[in-house]
This record gives sequence, C-alpha cells and structure tokens, in this order.
Amino acid sequence: MPVAPTAALGHDGQAMDLVHLRYFRVIAEVGNLTAAAKQLGVAQSTLTAAVKRLEEHLESKLLLRNPRGVTVTPTGRALATSACEILGMVDEMEERIRGLECGDAGEFVIGCHESLGAYFLPAFMSAFLAASPGIEIRVWNGTSAGVREAVIDRRVHFGLIVNPLPHDELVMVEAFRDAVALVGRVDGLAAPGSREEIESRLRNSPLIYAGRVDQCQQIVDTLRGMDLLPERLLTTGDLELAKTLVLAGLGVGILPRRVANYGHEGELVVMHPELPQIPDRILLCFRADAHRTAAWRRTKQALLAHAERIAPIPGERGEPGA
Repeated sequence: MPVAPTAALGHDGQAMDLVHLRYFRVIAEVGNLTAAAKQLGVAQSTLTAAVKRLEEHLESKLLLRNPRGVTVTPTGRALATSACEILGMVDEMEERIRGLECGDAGEFVIGCHESLGAYFLPAFMSAFLAASPGIEIRVWNGTSAGVREAVIDRRVHFGLIVNPLPHDELVMVEAFRDAVALVGRVDGLAAPGSREEIESRLRNSPLIYAGRVDQCQQIVDTLRGMDLLPERLLTTGDLELAKTLVLAGLGVGILPRRVANYGHEGELVVMHPELPQIPDRILLCFRADAHRTAAWRRTKQALLAHAERIAPIPGERGEPGA
C-alpha cells in the first residue's frame, strides 16, 4: 500500500520553507526588495535567495524586476494569497498551543465514585467553571479501584480515590478525610441517649448497608464481635439507596459520614462516638508524568483548595450543620 507524503515536496525532494513564505508575503505586499528587507530586518541578499529557492521549488517565475522594484507574476500573486491563508493558520495554531501550555485553556477528566462526586463536585464545579471559562471539565464515575486504573491508563487526569493502593506511576496527595460510621436519624434512632439506650436501639433495628463496600462489612464483623449485631440485616447495592432507607427511618445505616450528610445536613448523625468507625483517606491522584500545563496546575490547585474547604468531617452531634 503506498504511503501518503507528510509534506508537499518540490521536484528536489525538499519541503517548502515557511520562513521563505513569510518573506515572499512581505515582498508581494510592499513591491520592493529593499523596503521588504528593511521591514523584515534581514539583508536584501537573504530575500533574493529565498525567492530563488521558492521559484526553484515551484518551477515558476514569481517576481519580475522593474525600475521601481518588483512586479509579482500571476503565479506569484497566487502564492502570496495562499501564503497569507497558510501563515494565518500557522499563527492561529501557534497561539492556540501556547494558550494550552501557558493559559487557562484545556479539557480535563475528573474521576471519582458517584457518592463522593455527589457531595464534592457540585460546589467545586460551580465555582471553578465560573472562574475558569476556558477550562472544560468532564466527569468519569466508577469504583475507587476503577478510578485508579483509569488514571494509570490516562483516561482520567485527576482521580479522587478512597484509600488507594500506591502505584509507581501515580502521585497521591491527601485531599481530605472521611469515616464510615453507624448513623441514624437525629430525630429517631440516633436521638440523644445513654450508650446503653443507643446500643439497645441498634440491636433491635434493621442494619442497612451496601454489601459491596469493604468498610461496611468490617463494621458488621466488629458489631458481631461486640454482640451488637442486629438480627435483621438489609444489604443494598449502593450507598445512595442505603442512605435513602435510613433517611426514611427504616433502621440504622453504615455510611460514610460525608455521604450521610450531603443534601440532608444534620438529619443523619453518628449513633454514638464510641461505636465502631473506620477512617477513610481521600487522595487526589494523577500520573507522575502528567503534562503540567498552566490549566492543569490551576485545576489541581482548585481541587485541593476545595478539599481543604470541606475538610471537617460532618455528622457528629454538636458540630455546625450536624
């Protein structure tokens, strides 16, 4: 199969020089080699050599000398018109690439679990997109393990990952913390009371949790060892459904405290601070060899700044908004 050429080549096998095109465009505009050389800041002999090289490359006479300077031939006029279009496209391309490298322009994919994104992304994206109109953000959802793999595979630029395993190709920066805990309605099963009263409510209420979440299963195992595990266990496929059932007052839930709190601030609180909780670390992950343009750095800094703003873990009695 023949291979298409990557550049337009003359009979001598050489590609046309863009610098020569820039020279010729100015010569055609001013109609005088001396004036063109002065405007370009080069020797007149340089322009003469450039025109000769173009004529050899194109096998056409481009300029005719006259007493006042030069006359552009029809083929020279066609070349000058095309040169304006081509060089305009080159200038536009250079400006766009420099903007991507140095300006606030670019497109990035942020990956996270759906429940994490539900409480982290709305306020972040609202502020960030308003402040950075040249930067586009797309969202990729999956498990923490899936997000980690997507960052490694370059499908995701920034991953917000819960307790990720380290990887040689990734940089991991702690963004904020959370804790998986036993929660209930503040006006129901988690109403104030002694530890004995709260433990009694726990034993006698359905326990609702996402069965595929390791931290939930760890708390179930801990409750069993403490002889606090209820007889009725209600497992769901995801955290959001578990949260909805707990909000409905159906039972006690095992949820990340941030997931429990978002959208229903203060309605679900930790049952008791001395009951089992499992701490979570949420890390911002990106590739060590990421192309760190100005827009990339701005996005990373904005993600970490928003993480710092939401740093306090909600859901404990007596906390603001809890």
